[in-house]
Amino acid sequence: MKITPNVSLKNYNTFGINAIASSFVSVTTIVELKEALSTKAVDRKFILGGGSNMLLKNDVSALVIQIGLKGIDTVKENQEHIWLEVAAGENWHDFVMYCVNHNYGGVENLALIPGNTGTSPVQNIGAYGVELKDVFDSCKALDRNTLESKTFTHFECKFGYRESIFKSEAKDSFVITSVVFKLTKTNHKLHTEYGAIHEILEAKNITIPGIKDIAEAVINIRSSKLPDPRVLGNSGSFFKNPVIDIAEFKAIQRIYPEMPFYPVSESLIKVPAGWLIEKAGFKGKRFGDAGVHSRQALVLVNYGEASGDDIWSLALKIKKEVRDLFNIVIEPEVNIVE
Repeated sequence: MKITPNVSLKNYNTFGINAIASSFVSVTTIVELKEALSTKAVDRKFILGGGSNMLLKNDVSALVIQIGLKGIDTVKENQEHIWLEVAAGENWHDFVMYCVNHNYGGVENLALIPGNTGTSPVQNIGAYGVELKDVFDSCKALDRNTLESKTFTHFECKFGYRESIFKSEAKDSFVITSVVFKLTKTNHKLHTEYGAIHEILEAKNITIPGIKDIAEAVINIRSSKLPDPRVLGNSGSFFKNPVIDIAEFKAIQRIYPEMPFYPVSESLIKVPAGWLIEKAGFKGKRFGDAGVHSRQALVLVNYGEASGDDIWSLALKIKKEVRDLFNIVIEPEVNIVE
């Protein structure tokens, strides 16, 4: 294990923020991870996965531990399901395509989401009608203090909308080392009702789609709407879609009858944050090297040399305008690293 001082994290976060880590190490085994966590050379430890769901506001005065654990193994299987244990350092989209190519169903709607598998439960990632919790079985995590491994069940993870125990009471207490997924081998439950998936399948005259067709449709949609982080720095959706009560929704709908919405329950409605941001006039706007993407207002972008503080200042400006216009508070989906 080699600790390197003063390392730029520009290539380790999808926003492309040129924050400097005072110390940096990449670990590829559990032994190395334990060694890095227990080192006395640096007090503060910062865990880095794929760098896709965070905004580095400043330089990171800590030992940045980049998780490079690899491997996909079969835990068990029967005629209908297979349980795969996936190491935390595996790229999420690569794992999705591994499943698609092996005809394992459940994650095809989550194609092209940036980041690594180990951070997927933290955020309970989701897209196009599917959330991680729908295919999650369990995960192994290392206690950062005791260095002992603990298995978290689905129930123990306390999943919510873009939420989990790892963002609340267990925040910064554990490092996820692997995740077990329960996937279908036959009788796949396909989700085609969300977004433009159905329209794409219809345009291709696909009446009986398979999981590969769903994945390709999602990839087409995301590629047309979302910028490639390797070309234009971004972290995907910056804000969560707010959930409001039905009385509040009806009051806004009287003024904006065209406002899209998705019922959550009899009393709660989810409203697309991207629509709110666009209506507030931010779509395609640029403020120095920080901006809002021209095709998807939910995505904040770094045009080259924006700092984390530049991006955050823009986010706060957007949040204020949306609140002033709609009386709706939108919250960041990305993790803000102070």
